[in-house]
Amino acid sequence: QVQLVESGGGLVQAGGSLRLSCAASGRTFSSYNMGWFRQVPGKEREFVAAIRWSGGTTYYADSVKGRFTISRDNAKNTVALQMNSLKPEDTAVYYCAADIRPYNSGSYYRSKDFGSWGQGTQVTVSS
Repeated sequence: QVQLVESGGGLVQAGGSLRLSCAASGRTFSSYNMGWFRQVPGKEREFVAAIRWSGGTTYYADSVKGRFTISRDNAKNTVALQMNSLKPEDTAVYYCAADIRPYNSGSYYRSKDFGSWGQGTQVTVSS
């Protein structure tokens, strides 16, 4: 099992930027795909972005493509989500997640693909 701790959330005006970070410990971080999801009250958790274990391939939800960037540093066991041009509809609790399977080359966007989750960090974008 891997332990994940997010940081970097907060309140920002529309059009602003935030950078979320996730620190991982407990297993071989570099072997696992990592993802970011978000959730608002009353709605299901939704996929935001993912990065393959090697760091060579990234994926984004259509709603954030071109504005958010996911990256990882396998030497430091961290994954980050740079969020630019934020919109009020980006307001949510953001969760960092680690894949269930090492070296997974299959699905990357479903909640059930990820077995370890952080506690979440609140992002609020004011209009």
